[in-house]
Amino acid sequence: MVRIGDEQIVVRDDVAAEPRFLGRLSWDEGVMPRSLWTGTISFGLVSVPVRMFTATHSEELRFHFLDRRDMSRIRYDKVNQATGEQVDDAQIIRGFEVEKGRFVELTDEDVEALDVGWTHSIDICEFVSIDEIDPLFFRKGYYLLPQEGAEKPYRLLATSLAESGRVAIAKLVLRDKQHLACLRPHDDVLLIETMYYADEILLPDEVPNSQLRESERKMATRLIDNLTTKWEPTKYHDRYRNKLLDLLRNKAEGGPLPERAEEKTGEVVDLMDALRRSVQATKAKGAKSAKPPKRPATRKKPARKHSEETR
Repeated sequence: MVRIGDEQIVVRDDVAAEPRFLGRLSWDEGVMPRSLWTGTISFGLVSVPVRMFTATHSEELRFHFLDRRDMSRIRYDKVNQATGEQVDDAQIIRGFEVEKGRFVELTDEDVEALDVGWTHSIDICEFVSIDEIDPLFFRKGYYLLPQEGAEKPYRLLATSLAESGRVAIAKLVLRDKQHLACLRPHDDVLLIETMYYADEILLPDEVPNSQLRESERKMATRLIDNLTTKWEPTKYHDRYRNKLLDLLRNKAEGGPLPERAEEKTGEVVDLMDALRRSVQATKAKGAKSAKPPKRPATRKKPARKHSEETR
């Protein structure tokens, strides 16, 4: 438990200093976790029963609010707004406010009654090139593995997608929301990524428009080429997280805090001179790198108008 500024905060010490990279579909100690969802991929007249597993996890440090007087944790109770009394979990239900102060309960049975096919199916709508999808649309990724007996149609779909070079655009209901999703092969498994709808994408009202000289554009392109290399995700680590964790451990043991580094001021420099010096500094690195790959085609920008698509 440590104090940062005016707040008392405790940090969990049960995480490794370096982030793990799972890479392929594997879990700690080889134990398969419980699936988050089970259902069927609808591919024309072909049905592929699958199980869903999370594809990512966060290595963020977890902090708690404490009472500065005795360093006890602060507990947030579930209280009835009308009576002020604490409510047991067994008495808490989900509800939707249909009008001011009037609520309707939503039960699991209500959800199932809508249509079992909606809540337990991944319906493929069409196939597109992934280069046409702006990464801004992607939300979260999940692995899909075949249920017992569905290995062959699962492998057929995964192989066909890989050979076509396309991805499937699908819809599925997950956590009380119908998601747009992108289904694609990832190594030897299928990966589905939930997506935002077009009307959920926010765009800036104004975009700065400055005049650029041709020499500046060419110099900036050279700088990009010099810094272009092969994507290797394992070489990137959350250095800020690691330094913060070291600071907290050191402080918990009564050690001194590191001296605060002087903050660099926003020095105004000549743009062309800064580009030229940057190109010179990165030239050696660029020479060692492989020939820069061809620049991918520009992905379509999301439309500024809200989509009228029915969810």
